[in-house]
Amino acid sequence: MKKSTLALLIFISLLPLLILSQNNQKWVNYTEGKRIISLIEEGNNIWIGTSNGGLVKLDKISGKTTFFNKINSGLPDNTVTSIAIDKNGTKWIGTKNGLVSFDGSQWKVYNTSNSGIPFNEVCSIAIDKKGTKWVVNYDRLASFDGDKWKDYYIPSNKYYSISSIAIDNSGVKWIGDEGGGLASFDGEKWKFYNTSNSGITYNWVMSIAIDKKGTKWIGTNYGLVSFDGSQWKVYNTSNSGMAPPDFIISIAIDKNDVKWIGSSGGLFSFDGTHWKAYKYTSYPKSDIYREYLTVCSVAIGNNGTKWVGSCGGLASFDGIQWKFYNTSSSGLPDNNIRSIAIDKNDVKWVGGEGLASFDGANWKVYNTTNSGLPDNDVYSMAIDNNGTKWVASRYTGITSFDGTQWKVYNTSNSWLPDNSVWSIAVDKRGTKWVGTYNGLASFDGANWEVYSTTNSGLPDNRVWSIAVDKRGTKWVGTYKGLASFDGTNWKVYTTTNSGTKLYSITSIAIDKDSTIWVGSGYRLISFDGTNWKVYNSSNSKLLSYNNILSVAIDRKGVKWIGTESGLVSFDGTNWKIYNSSNSGLPYNVVFSIAFDKYDTKWIGTGGGLAAFNPNGITTNTSKFTKPNQMITVFPNPANNYIYIKLPTVVKISSIKIINAWGKTIMIKKAFYGQNKLKISNLPGGEYILVILTDKGLVYGKFIKN
Repeated sequence: MKKSTLALLIFISLLPLLILSQNNQKWVNYTEGKRIISLIEEGNNIWIGTSNGGLVKLDKISGKTTFFNKINSGLPDNTVTSIAIDKNGTKWIGTKNGLVSFDGSQWKVYNTSNSGIPFNEVCSIAIDKKGTKWVVNYDRLASFDGDKWKDYYIPSNKYYSISSIAIDNSGVKWIGDEGGGLASFDGEKWKFYNTSNSGITYNWVMSIAIDKKGTKWIGTNYGLVSFDGSQWKVYNTSNSGMAPPDFIISIAIDKNDVKWIGSSGGLFSFDGTHWKAYKYTSYPKSDIYREYLTVCSVAIGNNGTKWVGSCGGLASFDGIQWKFYNTSSSGLPDNNIRSIAIDKNDVKWVGGEGLASFDGANWKVYNTTNSGLPDNDVYSMAIDNNGTKWVASRYTGITSFDGTQWKVYNTSNSWLPDNSVWSIAVDKRGTKWVGTYNGLASFDGANWEVYSTTNSGLPDNRVWSIAVDKRGTKWVGTYKGLASFDGTNWKVYTTTNSGTKLYSITSIAIDKDSTIWVGSGYRLISFDGTNWKVYNSSNSKLLSYNNILSVAIDRKGVKWIGTESGLVSFDGTNWKIYNSSNSGLPYNVVFSIAFDKYDTKWIGTGGGLAAFNPNGITTNTSKFTKPNQMITVFPNPANNYIYIKLPTVVKISSIKIINAWGKTIMIKKAFYGQNKLKISNLPGGEYILVILTDKGLVYGKFIKN
């Protein structure tokens, strides 16, 4: 029996035995980690920094991946911009919210509130021969010798987007700026190189590497430049083997002094004489080939293997074969989560760059290559009473999916007034209400009706949001105001007749008292049918400078507001803000919010999906159904190993470890009697053991410290 089939049978067999359990973990992050922006090798491991996907450790021998994010580690942010390793093996990790050191067990964060570092967002790191760490921000340079921080003023007003730093054998720091060019700093004096005084062809410097001769190799967005201290030389698509465009994002140099260049046109090598372009002989079929062409990071392994980080994922190349690795901790196809809907089975449907479903254990992705979706840009979703998903696209209309069949509705095969669809809602009768860039449409499964400013009470044809109240009245948010429609009569609310500015209605939610809550620009507005109330920076400081993107109301009546600067809750009296600095929110831009049957908040951000429950997230965990199954797990809690003891007469086929959210972490073939499992690489938390024996399934729990 195949392992995948066996795992599925175990999971199916386990389902009837599941019970609900509540743990103390309030936040969970689900992210996509395909966009690789930093790489470094350490022994048998590759450390991988991703954009919004956290830090990943890959064991090159076993292929095992360990995921670190702001929830399960000391990382203050899920975007890892740079990684360096000192002589003691400590990892120094640059993030968008601080510098982090990790010695393998302890994490330490350095930020402006707890150390002398002059900035929180770290763009690049380099370590000199003395072990001093040099970090750069957009317009600053700082050093840390392990005891003291020092801030260095850059005497140029052109350096405002520093992206890279490298240190030569003389200890001189070479700094690249995206707009200012190249700078060198010997500890006392600065020198600046740009298009007006050097051989640099463009002032946009994205990467720097230094070869064994001391020559600097500088990646710009108009080609590669070398500088040996006196001579400059430019390589671009017109005089080299590089393919267009000329965006040079990353450079690495191997032990033979061959330069490996990552660009938006692919991977190239240059030995000083000959150029060579490398194409993937294969790549994951579920991904788009062009994503792999943008090479953001390159690292050279001790055995000469090239590790290539792209916008499509991680690959290794040994000179002959390519190998691809999963660097995502979830099945999300993208971190830009525009919409969320939850069906009656509590399955979460997530829209962004494609559509994904998540049942708490398994992910399934739908896109243009494996489904009937006409477009991967999913902007809004709704689920009707039959469980059919209605998916709104930004450019290609709406699509229905009943679990088997896909059907597309657009301007060429229906009365949809425009293919640019911003919102969709379903009323109690199952009629779909579709907001487009050119009017509102209703569809009852057979007949279409179109509403515009010329034939209805719509204040504007740009329909951005729709909600249906308990009476069946439709509330429609447009660019120029709010409208209600009870099926016969329209009522329009605009700036002129409401007593408040009503425009750009991006979201609508309706509470149990039928009060309408709308997001309008930087203001939250409520309307009880008679009175309007506005919440803005003057009377609710937590909404200051927060453009509202989404509004939702939970079972207790608490309003949850997604903004460009975080998530805000309002219980009618108290305001509370959650952002990436003070909570488990992975990213501050909150596009969408939905609630499951446990009132857990599912939050779609520009940096992944988050689950949040202030009372602890309710999950599925297993328990023994029969005490006489005589399983023993020890020690418990444990640090590095656990021992599992069953009767010797029981034949064990496999042991599976599942985390508290239902994801399978490990499947191991087992033996008789006492079994030893290594768990040192697991993050701390509660885990479930599912053991397949010749007598059936037995279960256990353990806690990893």
